[in-house]
Amino acid sequence: MRKHRVISLAAGLSLLVGAGLAQTPAPADASATGQSPAAAPAATAPATPPPSNFTHWGTDFSFLLDGYVDGNFNNPDSGYNQLRNFDFRANTAHINMGKITIDHAPAPLGFHLDVGFGQTFDVIHEGTRDPDAFKYFEQAYVSLKPKSWHGVEVDAGEFVTSAGAEVIETNQNWNYSRSLLFALAIPYYHFGARVSFPIGPHFTGGFQVVQGWNDIYPINSGKTYVATGAYAWKKVTWSNTVYDGPEHFHTTAGWRQLYDTVVLVNANDNFSYYLNFDYGRDKNVGAGAQQWTGIAGAARYALGKKYAIATRLEWFDDKDGFTTGLPQTVNEVTLTGEYKASSWLLTRLEFRDDWSNQPFFQNNNGHSKNQPTILLGMVAFIGPKK
Repeated sequence: MRKHRVISLAAGLSLLVGAGLAQTPAPADASATGQSPAAAPAATAPATPPPSNFTHWGTDFSFLLDGYVDGNFNNPDSGYNQLRNFDFRANTAHINMGKITIDHAPAPLGFHLDVGFGQTFDVIHEGTRDPDAFKYFEQAYVSLKPKSWHGVEVDAGEFVTSAGAEVIETNQNWNYSRSLLFALAIPYYHFGARVSFPIGPHFTGGFQVVQGWNDIYPINSGKTYVATGAYAWKKVTWSNTVYDGPEHFHTTAGWRQLYDTVVLVNANDNFSYYLNFDYGRDKNVGAGAQQWTGIAGAARYALGKKYAIATRLEWFDDKDGFTTGLPQTVNEVTLTGEYKASSWLLTRLEFRDDWSNQPFFQNNNGHSKNQPTILLGMVAFIGPKK
């Protein structure tokens, strides 16, 4: 059984804190001086601001380092948290991921590259038949977006899924750990081509043809087809993603379907919340279908510019054991406190409890129906200001 040692945990976290660079604050606008724009004195054309230290030749560079200390109250002999994807190491300090991003916006030709290391990259590519070298890539694609196409963009290569309310990068989510839906119900990435196109002022549609779920090399002669659609209003965004395609080795029989929908509400500058629903179905070759269903709700409230609190509640029904390996219904509740130590360093303290209707979770006496954990995470991010 792993022992929790304060000295080793502090040493692990200290690796995260040495890479930051302070950024110059953005200049205040006219409203901050008490003057309306009309009352502000006239001026000549403003000088062009100098390029960011992280932007060269129209290409943006950014760097991310993410790590955590985790405590599992069950003290599992395996040393792992069950049903977690990126924060699965129990009672230890661990580097989640380190990553470099290079992004050149298409005008008309661009590209995007995410390359890195850490257990996140291992999880994303776990169980695939792709060469080991590919496990260091999260995304690698080229983009085409001529002005004459009126907003239509085509991407080709490896890119992350369009489904889900969360993403792979911790600092872009509200909680440190990922939801059950993100970890179990949807894919991580695809290899293929996708097109997105705006229709009117509020709707953006899309279509993708990809190799399948989490595969660069094809596993059969078929393709998976993905349709996306997002409605965006002033405070509400409603996103939908539909998957359909064969996902079994060496056969195009037995297709897998997934429907994912997310409603995100930005009520005001401080308070936001979302609802995420997933339904999946995998048709077995020559047999019946396995199904999974889940719903997650989360909310975040900012307490000034440095502090925030977030909570998430989920219900996930793996009725046939397709994603968890055991027919069961799992719930989880997460409470996260956030502190921005600086413009480049984010810290989160999180308590989470998962519980099942089956004795699924490991403990030092065998198995338990619940799994309470506490986690301290740190994320250092350096990049151009947006």
